[in-house]
Amino acid sequence: MGEAGNSIELKHITKQYEDGFTAVSDFNLEVKRGEFVTFLGPSGCGKTTTLRMIAGFDLPTEGEILLDGKSITNLPPNKRPINTVFQRYALFPHMNIYENIAFGLKQKKTPADVIAKKVKKVLTLVDLEGFEKRRVSTLSGGQQQRVAIARALVNEPEILLLDEPLGALDLKMRKEMQLELKAMHEKLGITFIYVTHDQEEALTMSDKIVVMSEGRMQQIGTPEDIYNEPVNAFVADFIGESNIFNGIMTGKLKARFCGGEFECVDDVEEGTHITAVVRPEDVLLTAPEEGIIQGVVSSVIFKGMHYEITVICGKNEMVVQSVKTAQIGSTVGIQVEPDNIHIMIAEDHTNIFYAEWNKNQKLEYNGTKLDTSVTKIIKGSRRDADGTLYDENGEVVDIDKTKVVITIQPDDIEMTDNVEEGLVEGYISNLIYKGDHYSYVIHSDLGQDFIVNDENLWNMGDQVGLIMPVDKMTFTLKR
Repeated sequence: MGEAGNSIELKHITKQYEDGFTAVSDFNLEVKRGEFVTFLGPSGCGKTTTLRMIAGFDLPTEGEILLDGKSITNLPPNKRPINTVFQRYALFPHMNIYENIAFGLKQKKTPADVIAKKVKKVLTLVDLEGFEKRRVSTLSGGQQQRVAIARALVNEPEILLLDEPLGALDLKMRKEMQLELKAMHEKLGITFIYVTHDQEEALTMSDKIVVMSEGRMQQIGTPEDIYNEPVNAFVADFIGESNIFNGIMTGKLKARFCGGEFECVDDVEEGTHITAVVRPEDVLLTAPEEGIIQGVVSSVIFKGMHYEITVICGKNEMVVQSVKTAQIGSTVGIQVEPDNIHIMIAEDHTNIFYAEWNKNQKLEYNGTKLDTSVTKIIKGSRRDADGTLYDENGEVVDIDKTKVVITIQPDDIEMTDNVEEGLVEGYISNLIYKGDHYSYVIHSDLGQDFIVNDENLWNMGDQVGLIMPVDKMTFTLKR
């Protein structure tokens, strides 16, 4: 039996397809009765596949799904007390609102008077009372979405699954419906499991967020936990805006990153490779001489409640949110309070850096063109005949407002003493022997630290070039 209060339990769930692709891998989750849980992650991360396994539309290759302690792993969808609302509402265009909502109850041969009471109740809940006879084709997107939710709720499910139900709505309607869904959940008291790739949506609505990437759970926690205490660089980068830097602990409660040494509150052993996360709202702009590091303001964008200011520190980029503006081209100092620096031990030592688009919409790093195309970087993207670029969700991609985050593993970087061969050059500032190889920190001439694994012993202070093959890089959009 499952623990008391658990509505759904997923135990070691894996979904592998015939072509060998693993969509979900060893996924474990407990959802308590009445919770609002959101699966959050980029396209292709496995969140919809997980939802479909809970609904019964897909069967797991391995693992077990329990409902109130009893296995429903192989139970067909119509035998589960679970209903799903999809992004494409799949309403019947030839039926009016009443008929659409009542359809499932009629299939179950529910008496007409009972159907009438239940339909009236859910129409009130979704704020569509009096619309019973309206044709679906006359409704706005938001109204159609309400009908789809009402059609699911009329069956009085124990669990409501929602697969990106707001994806087809415009921004204003989406924000309104976020609040309405949250209020609806509180009023109904049933379990909601929600899928989205929208970070703000997840933070706004959820009791608990499950962050997913490449079929695996990266972190689970409250919105506050996920935002303030990300467990790895992926979560930090995916949830909200983050400045993320590779670095190293230089002493007791001291870390070097972004070209400067900062005091922090995480007591990590000296010499440890770390990833430092600083939220834009926690960066303080000062006079140049008062900053721990200095940089030049490259852009200022007014966002309503604040200015988004980008400061270039060497080749590092620091994004700042401030109620005060700054002058483009001016030199500023940067300070960060110790408790606003989140230090993570870089267990996988992934190197993270940002590339720039040139005027031909090709990627460059350190003045070198990277041999890859925009459509390869943005999976599922396409171009129109007029050159307009669309992402995998059909939304227009504005290259001027889109950054590309590049990651590469330490094993995939080669050091050379011919510095001109490298994509970047720098000097060895730290080395740690790991038994069968050395782990080096290269402080580059761009002001960024790179971590490289090499079997050979190099000397502290050696000038080296870093060869980084494009086919070993992973590209992620940051908008």
